[in-house]
Amino acid sequence: MTTVNATVTTQPDGRVDLSDHSAIRDSRFYNAELAPVPVGFRTWNTYNYAALWMAMAFCIPSYTLAAGLIAFGMNWLQAFMTIALANLIVLVPVLLNSHAGTKYGIPFPVYARAFFGIRGANLAAILRGLVACGWFGVQTWIGGSAVNAILGVLIGDTWTGAAALFGKPWTLWACFLLFWAVQIGLILRGMNTVKWLENWSAPVLAIGLTVLAVWIVSEAGGLGVILSQESQLGWGADFWKVFAPSLMGMIAFWATLSLNIPDFTRFSKSQTGQTKGQIFGLPTSMAFIAILSIIITSSAVEVYGERLGENAASILFDPVQLIIQFDSKVAILIGLVIVIVATVSTNLAANVVSPSYDFSNAVPKRISFRTGGLITGVIGVLIFPWVLVESPNIYIFAWLNTYGGLLAAVAGVLVAGYWIRARTHLDVAELYVERGRYWFSGGWNMPALIATLVGALLAVGGAYSTLDADGARTGPFPPDGLIPFLKGLYDYSWLVGFIAAFLVYMALTAGRRNEHARTGQQAEGDN
Repeated sequence: MTTVNATVTTQPDGRVDLSDHSAIRDSRFYNAELAPVPVGFRTWNTYNYAALWMAMAFCIPSYTLAAGLIAFGMNWLQAFMTIALANLIVLVPVLLNSHAGTKYGIPFPVYARAFFGIRGANLAAILRGLVACGWFGVQTWIGGSAVNAILGVLIGDTWTGAAALFGKPWTLWACFLLFWAVQIGLILRGMNTVKWLENWSAPVLAIGLTVLAVWIVSEAGGLGVILSQESQLGWGADFWKVFAPSLMGMIAFWATLSLNIPDFTRFSKSQTGQTKGQIFGLPTSMAFIAILSIIITSSAVEVYGERLGENAASILFDPVQLIIQFDSKVAILIGLVIVIVATVSTNLAANVVSPSYDFSNAVPKRISFRTGGLITGVIGVLIFPWVLVESPNIYIFAWLNTYGGLLAAVAGVLVAGYWIRARTHLDVAELYVERGRYWFSGGWNMPALIATLVGALLAVGGAYSTLDADGARTGPFPPDGLIPFLKGLYDYSWLVGFIAAFLVYMALTAGRRNEHARTGQQAEGDN
């Protein structure tokens, strides 16, 4: 087994510093972006993490979560309860996986090497990266639609009524590509640009959405009308049948960040700072955006319900289409500018940073962080994001629940490995060494792979679609499920994937000596 001698120091607060990369720089699994961040360059504080979550939470997909639940028949209290509970649950794996980033200064793909193997980590990283590509495409489509709508308000019918191309106006495709290019240009400027954007966009978005909500409530005649709206599902069996898969979808919404949060916490000044910032930022921001979206959606039903007619459900689910229904051009422009700023700030942080690292991890010497960002942008278009946002059924029950179950299995392995098997101790230099401590079997750790596959199979093997009033499927899966006897588990996909992978990994590694803990304790004791 290859070993490497590297000078590692441990700070009084427990953070590990490998500031001299000379011992690992020649490794083919090393590049500057994947290397541990020296302690002196870890500058993010509590506000930076709170602002990060605020900026990411104030996005259009967050809006469509609440709007989708209202469309399913929930009232404001049921929708808010579902979203709030989901974010309290997902905060747990977010904080658990944050710890390694802050302690060792490493990004998610390198963190995964400790448990999946140096090569096996690519499975976890690419799985996470492809989901991010899908989200990047979805957000870019929404942002491009907002740009198109603004130009439509300013120019008029000659813009919105342009000739069709592949079933949509060519002007819409042009705005989509323009929005795509602007975001790629920003990510090429690096992580400091992302930090700057999140810091200033968070308060702007909060104020803008609040102003928009106050205006639409005044148009609807106050909050009393909204609070008195009854649930179409009641509180009986019909509600609980929708609640379980909806809760899993809400959890899955941030299942992506619960994995790759080390990509951000590697820059933290302290464990306390990132923990406080995230506890304040994630649940409160999501609760706030949920309330605002419920208020805006419910008020719009009161004000524009008759005008929307049979298209009400699809328009309420699409905030761009809803905003252009407003009678005030000023309100339309404010609303669409909020959409654009929210989309850019969320897309860069949540959907480009992670896959940039993930793709770079596959071939570190050839793919840089910026090249990974370009790959993300291309795949994000090829995924056809306009299909994913066609309906709340596809968006929540198919897209969110399916990938949520897959990523939950990865999270289960990481939490079990880092907190129980390794006891938070890693040999950071060995994470970059071929045939070293984390090489396992040819670069792959079979217990982690088996646990991930079992967890993923149980979580999404029963994926199914419901039937609408006309007997047509509402999603891409068969009504009886891909594997019929697993259908009942799909409604709890995230929990099933996480718990199953956690338990299987613990069982398969039960007879192993705790090499992670022994080595980490020795390394830290020597310094």
